[in-house]
Amino acid sequence: MALARSEVAAATIVDDADIGSWSKDADTTIRLIRALVAGCRAEPSLNAWFEGQTMARRVLGKIDLGVAVDLPEGLFVPVLRDVGNRDAADLRAGLDRMRADMAARRMLPEELRGATITLSNFGMIAGKYAAPVVLPPTVAILGAGRIRMDVVAFEGAPAIRRILPLSLTFDHRVVSGGEAGRFLAAALEELAKPE
Repeated sequence: MALARSEVAAATIVDDADIGSWSKDADTTIRLIRALVAGCRAEPSLNAWFEGQTMARRVLGKIDLGVAVDLPEGLFVPVLRDVGNRDAADLRAGLDRMRADMAARRMLPEELRGATITLSNFGMIAGKYAAPVVLPPTVAILGAGRIRMDVVAFEGAPAIRRILPLSLTFDHRVVSGGEAGRFLAAALEELAKPE
């Protein structure tokens, strides 16, 4: 965290995803992962590592997702590998295995290293928006706030819809506001889909 504070030029953009078209049994975490993958495909520059000392950026093809997990012992960020090439059932099984391994304290150190981008679903606890911390060498983290019911314009009329707030923090030394905006727009578009 000290390295993140001293090195990263953090900037955050926020927006709301209308998820009113989701089925009642939709898996929010899987939908967030799919949205993050859509964002990385639209703007690969956010799935990258940056070495501050040498000013070298490495855009990565494979998306190895750090998933922030809050446990009584503290915050851990295990890595779910190659999320762009896994289906929903495989991702859910991987997430369940990670949580079980962490609860049983059998998570291997290498499973906590090598993330290329991070997801924080802090809204499971509380909060709409945040400025999540970007941990070097990654350059971006997508945060999801608490889902709420809100009155919004829908098909030209006011409607009560389910809204998912998103916060995207990025290292402005490496990622431009335009790149971050296009990433977030692609994630919002993916989240708006019924399935």
